[in-house]
Amino acid sequence: QVQLVESGGRLVQAGDSLRLSCAASGRAINTYTMGWFRQAPGKEKEFVAAIAWGGARTSYADSAKDRFTISRDNAKNTVYLQMNSLKPGDTAVYHCAADNVIGALNIRPTSYEYWGQGTQVTVSS
Repeated sequence: QVQLVESGGRLVQAGDSLRLSCAASGRAINTYTMGWFRQAPGKEKEFVAAIAWGGARTSYADSAKDRFTISRDNAKNTVYLQMNSLKPGDTAVYHCAADNVIGALNIRPTSYEYWGQGTQVTVSS
């Protein structure tokens, strides 16, 4: 069993940067693909970014490319999402998730077995 706890979300202004963290416990996540998803009010959960177990392979949603960077520190059992040039449209609850299929970079939420409760990011204009 893997427990995931996100942190770092807060209210910021458009153009600001934030770094979200996802701390894992219960099991080492060094073989898991880790993903970030977000869900805005009234909308479905959507893929943001994913990183394979070693950190060399990543995948991003079009909305995140060139602005967001996913990274991981397996020694700390933690995954990060650096978000730059934030826009009001980035306002959502951000969740991290773990997928135990080695090498996969899935973008569908149903592919991920473990989820955190999320952290709220609000971007004001």
